[in-house]
Amino acid sequence: MKISAKLVMELRKKTNAGMMDCKKALVEKEGDLEEAITYLREKGITKAAKKAGRTTSQGLVFGALTNDKKIGALIEFNSETDFVAKNDEFINFGEKLAQIILKNDINNIDELNTFELESGKNIQETLKEMIAKIGENMTIRRLKRVEASGFVNLYIHMGGKIGVLVTTDSELNDENESKVDDIAMHVAAMAPSYFDKTDVTEEDKEHEKSIMKKQLLEQGKPEKIIDKILIGKMRKFYEENCLMQQKFVKDDKISVSQYAGDLNIISADRFKVGEGIEKKEEDFAAEVAAQMNQ
Repeated sequence: MKISAKLVMELRKKTNAGMMDCKKALVEKEGDLEEAITYLREKGITKAAKKAGRTTSQGLVFGALTNDKKIGALIEFNSETDFVAKNDEFINFGEKLAQIILKNDINNIDELNTFELESGKNIQETLKEMIAKIGENMTIRRLKRVEASGFVNLYIHMGGKIGVLVTTDSELNDENESKVDDIAMHVAAMAPSYFDKTDVTEEDKEHEKSIMKKQLLEQGKPEKIIDKILIGKMRKFYEENCLMQQKFVKDDKISVSQYAGDLNIISADRFKVGEGIEKKEEDFAAEVAAQMNQ
């Protein structure tokens, strides 16, 4: 049976469900709008759709490594509240997601959402059912999968609030592994914005220099010496923001690069739960009033 776009839009307006979910429901119920609404409610899709706009700034970071430590995975799985993030079903699903990414060469959220589970449902469908069951919005925010010619280190901090993957092309041995453990903990603690100073774009450099120059002029520094002062200030900027130039957290007399020595670090990825998400301030009284008016 052919389903018109107008009918799909009408169902979407009534349920807030996604376009594809609406079309599937109408096909399943042969164009009967009320039956399609019931279908979406039974599947938990309507309930999940109503919660989809809620901010998910809590949750956990999950990680996984292959036994040979050649491949690592990291995923931030978010919820509305920390309470739900402690739920066993939430934790088990997050751990499963990390393993799926690891074992199936998944590199973005679209690939993960469409991955089919043994149940015959994909990740996106399964997550919608979880949202309807638990009664709170949940989202897969970001993920990372890395492969190394050397080895990968995984570090999970604060019970899953921060996760770090460090990749190296050096040999896996006790000494190197110990060093990478330390560097991963440094990344978790110091939150570098860049891996190396060579990764800072010209645009970012000019932006920082512009701010520094204005500050120096306001301090009354003569323009003729500002360029020389900026050299030192940019060096300080690299030390504060670039992993390999940062002062090593366990010994601030040396940089991370100096601590690494012959160990060749390729990349470092850090996920912190809710980082950069603007938390919505809820006005409980206004919410109750709005519900009563409805």
